[in-house]
Amino acid sequence: MSTITVCLAAAIGYLCGSVPFGLVLTRLAGTPDLRTIGSGNIGATNVLRTGRKGLAAATLLLDMVKGTVAILVVNALFNLPELNLVAAVAAFLGHLYPVWLNFRGGKGVATFLGCLLGIYWPSALIFGAVWLALAFALRYSSLSALAASAVSAASLLFLSSTQDCAVFSCLAAILWWKHSENIQRLIAGSESKIGKK
Repeated sequence: MSTITVCLAAAIGYLCGSVPFGLVLTRLAGTPDLRTIGSGNIGATNVLRTGRKGLAAATLLLDMVKGTVAILVVNALFNLPELNLVAAVAAFLGHLYPVWLNFRGGKGVATFLGCLLGIYWPSALIFGAVWLALAFALRYSSLSALAASAVSAASLLFLSSTQDCAVFSCLAAILWWKHSENIQRLIAGSESKIGKK
């Protein structure tokens, strides 16, 4: 496996991940600039604050799928399983730091899930189950995402491989870091609940 091949896989992953679907969809729908609403984030949770549930659902789906697509494309082109993780990491970072938006992107929850789906789908199901259970019980999107990312990454150690677990644990750590303000608000009891603007 050459350096050029790795770089190509990373470039494909990054380009897939860097498409800011939340911003694109809301602009096409004629809503105000998503970066001036709520948290200023380009992800589905902030899209929901526009009152457009359909757009939020579409953003969630597309931000998730772009992570999976990055892995599938790289796998189809190179057929080297070890490059799948390269594509996953690059897609995740592409969403967080898209060149098109001066490297100011989303927090990576949906793309994390999409990458997980492309690498080992049973752990993606675990992510979804944890997120849904906590979101239903507590109504905090951020807390649900934080718990789901940690549990699903840990599950890879037992269900897949130590390498997958190590990579997704690092991605989960970055996701937690991107949610540092949410964590502070959760501790202070001021974090917004799902369905509230």
